[in-house]
Amino acid sequence: MRPPTIRDVADRAGVSKSLVSLVLRGSEQVRAEKREAVLRAVRELGYRPNAAARSLSEQRTRTVGVLLHDLRNPWYVDLLDGLNSLLHASGLHMLLADARLNRRAGQDPAGPFLDLGADGLVVVGTLPDPAALETVAARMPVVVAGAREPVPAGVDLVANDDEHGARLATEHLVGLGHRRIAHLAGYGAAADLRRRGFEATMSARGAAAADGAPVEAGDMTEEGGYRATVRLLARADRPTAVFAVNDMTAVGVLSAAEELGLRVPRDLSVVGYDDTSISRLRHVWLTTVDGAGREVGRRAARCLLDRLEQPGGEGRVHLAAPTLEVRGTTAPPPTD
Repeated sequence: MRPPTIRDVADRAGVSKSLVSLVLRGSEQVRAEKREAVLRAVRELGYRPNAAARSLSEQRTRTVGVLLHDLRNPWYVDLLDGLNSLLHASGLHMLLADARLNRRAGQDPAGPFLDLGADGLVVVGTLPDPAALETVAARMPVVVAGAREPVPAGVDLVANDDEHGARLATEHLVGLGHRRIAHLAGYGAAADLRRRGFEATMSARGAAAADGAPVEAGDMTEEGGYRATVRLLARADRPTAVFAVNDMTAVGVLSAAEELGLRVPRDLSVVGYDDTSISRLRHVWLTTVDGAGREVGRRAARCLLDRLEQPGGEGRVHLAAPTLEVRGTTAPPPTD
């Protein structure tokens, strides 16, 4: 049995093929009773538009490439949720690719999206060579989300205000009475901004890295957080609080503290960054900075939709405001 066609829908609804096309495209030029007749015929016949044919007629595929820097980062889940919600509501579909996997295979990470004729590209996270986006940006609208590295002209960048978020975390610990606060740093522009926010806040309080505000380098993983914490807690003047560059690092801090016989938050306060699903687990219940992942995703989608509507123009930077989520891993420092 052949699948129903747009002609079958038109005959069932008693309208023309062109009017059916207008209804399927969401046109507001169709009277309500005609629209309902067409939609009823679509439901009764089980009609599904031919995406390939529609792409040819509209010269659009109604797909958006999403190039993800690291599938292992749980913060990106919230970002993708916000991104997809608005794209889907606008009739666009995401095509997801792993940038790391493509690079390991020696492929151009954005190449498949160009080959498929995607309408636009959203790059999620940091890419090692942002200049490589220039070629892609010359052929389709590009938005970078969740990164702070420089981007080519004409590319929008959407992220959270990392430096402000770090200030919120550090000010929270200072407000609880902590004076020896350590920071477990990471890599990349976002991590650098978080470190800058920490150091500026501590400096304003009269502390320096040499005494009350040590900084330990890390790799933004749980294991890296564990190793850095072991080093920190071996100091004679060990910190009473740790601000970690992300939640995964903070989980490593919690593991090291437990192994060394310290109770959180009685003996050691811990703050993470990103407010991932891990931080909200009841046995973790981590105080952390909400990096506004869903809002970053929604704003990235809005930027892309605007560029599809009106191509060209200078790239813009949009920063979503982070907030502090106070949970069970922070308290005043021990008094003994």
